Amino acid sequence: MKEFRYTITDQQGMHARPAGRITAVAKQFKSYTTLWTKEGSFDIKKLLQFMGSNVKCEDTIVVRVEGIDEEECAIALENAFKENL
Repeated sequence: MKEFRYTITDQQGMHARPAGRITAVAKQFKSYTTLWTKEGSFDIKKLLQFMGSNVKCEDTIVVRVEGIDEEECAIALENAFKENL
């Protein structure tokens, strides 16, 4: 299992455009990807569930990746979060 923390910097928090981009990155890998917030856990590969995480600017989240390509997936997702949120 790989995991990283990220603090949301986008003033709008979670919204459709960055969520779609991050979900697209997650779907490129076989690993299971989960976003953890104060409210619970959300599957990053399921766009509506991911968008429903209600993440706001300055919230710190944890992303967990588990599977055969978890190393590459975690790196790609961390980059996607930095570029989009």
